[in-house]
Amino acid sequence: MRHATKVAAIVAAAALGLAACGSSDTPSTTSSDGATQPAAGGGEKLKVGMAYDVGGRGDQSFNDAAAKGLDKAKSELGVEGQEAAATNGEPESAREERLQQLIDAGYTNIVAVGFAYAPSVKKVAAENKDVKFALVDSTDAAGPNIENITFAENEGSFLVGAAAALKTKTNVIGFVGGVETPLIKKFEVGYIAGAKAVNPKIEVKVKYLTQPPDFSGFSSVDKGKAAAEGMYQQGADIVYHAAGGSGGGVFQAAKAAGKLAIGVDSDQALTADPSVRDVILTSMIKRVDVGVFDFIKSVKDGNFKAGEKVFDLKAGGVDYATTGGKIDDIKDKLDGYKQKIISGEIKVPAA
Repeated sequence: MRHATKVAAIVAAAALGLAACGSSDTPSTTSSDGATQPAAGGGEKLKVGMAYDVGGRGDQSFNDAAAKGLDKAKSELGVEGQEAAATNGEPESAREERLQQLIDAGYTNIVAVGFAYAPSVKKVAAENKDVKFALVDSTDAAGPNIENITFAENEGSFLVGAAAALKTKTNVIGFVGGVETPLIKKFEVGYIAGAKAVNPKIEVKVKYLTQPPDFSGFSSVDKGKAAAEGMYQQGADIVYHAAGGSGGGVFQAAKAAGKLAIGVDSDQALTADPSVRDVILTSMIKRVDVGVFDFIKSVKDGNFKAGEKVFDLKAGGVDYATTGGKIDDIKDKLDGYKQKIISGEIKVPAA
């Protein structure tokens, strides 16, 4: 996680430990639509507040994918960013306060990373109509100042499920979900559909680490490790995780068992701890970075549009990773499935 610096002028923001990712000493003005405008001389940057889910920057998966989008916007669009992250077991009021403190600190374009922010975005957006919000992974909060960034996780998961079925030697594979929610079920359902498209008789073991409202399943390495260990002991030789930071434990279990694992959200053969990267068969890439950057650019260009924006396989919002070369021999088959999904010949279930 990036070193946090406190914003001395905003007492409440300092209390929340917001991580400053940019700074500017030039005075700014704010338009009625909430977009930060250049001050006289054009020196002021667009200000973007990033509210991460549990695990924050450095989780090697979901939050890091969002961070990549912000980093690109800082580099290519010259925006200024400020970051804060949720903690395990916090009350809803803490999420609301986090969003409001970012706004009070002048970051009037907010990215809320994860469906758990939906209730707080709904409330805070209604109270700050001039602020623009991007809510990742949920349509449960809607409004004229909210863009809902969603993905076809089921489509990307279908492809890695097919990869697992093509590569397994035991015909037993596994799925570890962080928290059993409708969103994570999309990963599971797509994965199973892809595996069974290759081999209808394949066995898929499924385990969720926690149930709502306990979201620690996204940040518990020990729970992820224990779940995967059980699957490997029961004959699985490939386990796919959709468990955020807990996925590190899945990789550890795969390493110890001499088996394989599948990453999620980021290309985890590049982002996971170097000691376990060699056990990662592939990753289901969810381009949260693309969604975040697209939102920020739309605000900067004056093209912000409220409502749902779906990043599916056709739009390049999801895909599978080839890092490490472990699926080079089946890439043609996976690309065949990919084209059938894009064309509509294969309809991937989502629930």
